[in-house]
Amino acid sequence: MSAFKQRMQFAARTAALLFVLVSIGFLSALIAVRYTIQGREVRLPDLTGKVEAVAREQVQGMGLGFRVEDRIYSPQPAGVVVRQSPLAGTRVKVGENEHVVLSLGPQKVTIPVLQDKSERAARIELLRSGMQLGQETNIYLPGGPSDQVVQQDPPPGAENATSPHVNLLVSLGPPPSAYVMPQLTGESLGAAEAKLASVGLKVAKRSPANVPGAQSGTVVEQSPARGQRVDSSVPIELQVAD
Repeated sequence: MSAFKQRMQFAARTAALLFVLVSIGFLSALIAVRYTIQGREVRLPDLTGKVEAVAREQVQGMGLGFRVEDRIYSPQPAGVVVRQSPLAGTRVKVGENEHVVLSLGPQKVTIPVLQDKSERAARIELLRSGMQLGQETNIYLPGGPSDQVVQQDPPPGAENATSPHVNLLVSLGPPPSAYVMPQLTGESLGAAEAKLASVGLKVAKRSPANVPGAQSGTVVEQSPARGQRVDSSVPIELQVAD
């Protein structure tokens, strides 16, 4: 065999070997990247029935945050996880939070009577009962007193409450009188304010405006516009020619 042919065969074997080594390196890098990406995710364990300290330690040991979102009454002992989100078995990225709801144990408090009390008195009664104010909603009631609880949820004496929070519906009293916004542009500032005062309204903001041709001291712009429905709670703004 000639020396040239031997050199060619050697070069071919060397090239084949290099190709195999490069291929192996590429596949190894690809597997490492996939492992790294998947390694950033963990599968959530089932935390329900575990006490807070154990659940917290387990979750934080997996590189996740642990947040208590609420506490509710349940047959489970106090301090035990009764709900979790995301659910057990879900794959999440390391660094995300696991949200849990803890048990307060069985309901032992009696829901107090809050209806017909003032909003402040209702808050104090809730604190005395070891409960908390939930969502408060206000409503206008024609002929009704203001600052009075007209409805509560759960109702007084409820024995199947799941939350220590009590939601209240509080009356604001009769709705304020409504008026149709008059035309004020072109009026003097004094005349405009007098027209508003005659129906129980007043100007909340006055702004100077440089309007060529407009007489100084006259209203050149108004908000709300003429014809809109307004009451005493609506801020009225006027621009006055300087």
